[in-house]
Amino acid sequence: MISYQQFTLSNGLHVIVHEDHSTTLAVMDVIYNVGSRDEDSERTGFAHLFEHLMFGGSVNIPNYDAPLQSVGGENNAFTTPDLTNYYISLPYQNLETAFWLESDRMLSLAFNPQSLEVQRKVVIEEFKQRYLNQPYGDVWLKFRPLIYQQHPYRWATIGKEIKHIEEATLEDVKAFFQKHYVPSNAILVVAGKVDFEEVKTLAEKWFGPIAGGVKPVRNLPVEPVQDEDRRMEIKADVPSNRIYIAYPVVGRYDSGYHAIDLLSDLLGRNESSYLYNALVQDQRIFDSLHASLTGSMDPGLLVVSGQVCEGVDVAHAEMLLLDAIQDFVQNDINAEGLQRVKNQAEASLVFGEVEVLNRAMNLAMAANAGNVDFVNTEAAHIAAVSLEEVQAWANKLFVQGKKNTLLYLKQG
Repeated sequence: MISYQQFTLSNGLHVIVHEDHSTTLAVMDVIYNVGSRDEDSERTGFAHLFEHLMFGGSVNIPNYDAPLQSVGGENNAFTTPDLTNYYISLPYQNLETAFWLESDRMLSLAFNPQSLEVQRKVVIEEFKQRYLNQPYGDVWLKFRPLIYQQHPYRWATIGKEIKHIEEATLEDVKAFFQKHYVPSNAILVVAGKVDFEEVKTLAEKWFGPIAGGVKPVRNLPVEPVQDEDRRMEIKADVPSNRIYIAYPVVGRYDSGYHAIDLLSDLLGRNESSYLYNALVQDQRIFDSLHASLTGSMDPGLLVVSGQVCEGVDVAHAEMLLLDAIQDFVQNDINAEGLQRVKNQAEASLVFGEVEVLNRAMNLAMAANAGNVDFVNTEAAHIAAVSLEEVQAWANKLFVQGKKNTLLYLKQG
C-alpha cells in the first residue's frame, strides 16, 4: 500500500504527498492531462513537441537544467497518447528548487522563435532517426491508421508526419500551452523525505498564485466497434520478416482490463508463455514472439508480434500463429497457468514500488485517471480475476472480424 495525503489549491491544482523518511531523496512528478489524443488531426505531434519546449526556458528561468544540476538533481519527461509527465529527483534538502522550477514553467514558458526552432529541429531529427530511418520504426505510423478509424489514437505521439512539426507556428504552440498547461489540468505529486505541511506551504507559495485556467473538456470521437478483419503489408530494407496482429480491447481502467492483461501474459509475456513454447521453442517458426496490451486510457489493443525465422514462409508462419492462438483459447487456459501469471504480475507491482519515484508516478497516474486510490487496488483487482473471466474474454477477443494484421516483409 502506498500511503498518501492530498489537497487541492484554489486554482484547481491537485496535490498529493507521499512521505517516505527512509530515503534521502525528494521527488516531484507533474502530469498534465494532455497527450496526442488531444491534438488537432492537422496539427499532430504537439504534445510531444511541448515536452521538449518545456525545457527551453521559462519566464524567469532561462536555463531549466543548470540550477537543478547545481543542487544535485535530475529530471526527465515523457509523452503518451493520454498524458504528458515531467519528473524531478533531488536531495530532500533542496526540495524548494523543484517547486521553483516547475511552478515557473507552469506559469509561462519563455516563448520565442529561437527556442521553437531548436526544439523543432530536435523533434524532427527524432522523427527521422527513430521512426523513418530505423528498421521497423514506422510500424505504428502505418499500423495505427489501419486499426483506428475515428479515434485520435490513429496517430502516434510523434505525430502523423514531419510537416505538422515543420509548420508549427509560435501562435500555435502558445495556444496549445494556454489551453492545456494550466493548474486545473495538472496533478502534482511530491514524495520521499518530505513533510506534508511543508509541501502544503511550498505549494501555496509557488503554485498558488498561478491562474487556474479552464480545465479542457475532452470530447473525443468514439471508435466504432470493429466488425471486419483488416490487413496490410509493408516491404522495406529490414533484416527479417515480422508479423503484427492487434485485437481491440477495453481501456486501462475499464472493467475486464486485468483479466485481459493476464490473458496476454498467458499467451505471450515471456519464455514460459504458450506462444513462446509452441512456436519459438518447439517448432522454431519464430525467433521471438510476444503478446502485450497498449494499456491506453481509452479502448486499446492486445498486440501479438513475432519475428519469423529465416527460411520460414511468412504465410505459413501466420497460419500457424493463428492456429496456435485458437488452440490456446480452446485448450490451454488453466488454473495453474493463471496463478503463475498472477504471481508474476503481483511481483512486478511490488518491485515497481521499491523506487520512490515510481510510487510518485503511480500516484499521479491514478489521480489523473480519476481516483488516486486506484494505485492501492491494483493487487486486489489482479487477485480477483477468475479463470472463467479470462476464458470468457479469450472467446470474445480472438474471433473473426476483430483482427488487424500487419506483415512487415524484407525486400527481395
